[in-house]
Amino acid sequence: MKARVTVMLKNGVLDVQGEAVRHALGTLGFAGVDGVRQGKVIELDLAERDAAKAEADVKAMCDKLLANTVIESYRVEIL
Repeated sequence: MKARVTVMLKNGVLDVQGEAVRHALGTLGFAGVDGVRQGKVIELDLAERDAAKAEADVKAMCDKLLANTVIESYRVEIL
């Protein structure tokens, strides 16, 4: 079973990397980009065969390691 975790900064948290990308796009001539939020995608290959158990395990992984839940939110997809 595979899982995909998408981690993003929470709304209201300054995204310095996103702002740098937005600025660079403008410099390259891509006008009209008002904002950029940058995150990360983590793909996991899991031995677990039960989808509900796999999702619970991945959420625990996110809470303990994969995301800084103070400033980041995450979304888990079981594929």
